[in-house]
Amino acid sequence: MRDVTYSMSISLDGYIVGPDGGFGWSVPDDDVFGVAIEEIRGVGVHLMGRRLYETMLYWETADEDPSLGEAERTWTALWNPLPKVVFSRTLTEVRGQAARLATGTVAEEIERLRAEPGEGHIAIGGATLAAEAAAADLIDEYRARVYPVLVGGGIPFFPRDERRVDLELVEHRTFNSRVAYLRHRVIR
Repeated sequence: MRDVTYSMSISLDGYIVGPDGGFGWSVPDDDVFGVAIEEIRGVGVHLMGRRLYETMLYWETADEDPSLGEAERTWTALWNPLPKVVFSRTLTEVRGQAARLATGTVAEEIERLRAEPGEGHIAIGGATLAAEAAAADLIDEYRARVYPVLVGGGIPFFPRDERRVDLELVEHRTFNSRVAYLRHRVIR
């Protein structure tokens, strides 16, 4: 059965964006960007909410920019053909090489994707969508790139539903930029 992973950059106080909606503090250096490339190589399909989808549309045409670095070109080559399922209450269509709108709930989509043949894990991006999956106990692994900054509020990485989830540390790395990469599996 395909695992479901939730991976995002977060502030040390646990937010994916600050109170102003900004995430400029989470610009990755080459080492951190390398982790994102490693992660995306293992993804078979990526589920995302509307806000993350709209943010990630940048990569659809990024390779047209001659100033793009090698790591960004590698990311673009991996990201663009990757199947994506977008959850939105407002969009009626999506753009992108391999994107489609979800036809069911997060739980229904994950169940359908787990039943289909395919390789790579099911990745979830976006805190709101991940909170829905977490509430249904569908997340198998949490991956966080923790930036050494306190933003004081915003959208939290973890849902605030007061539900206990026991985790096992699978991997950790610290980079010269002081960013810590943490991978935790859910203990069931």
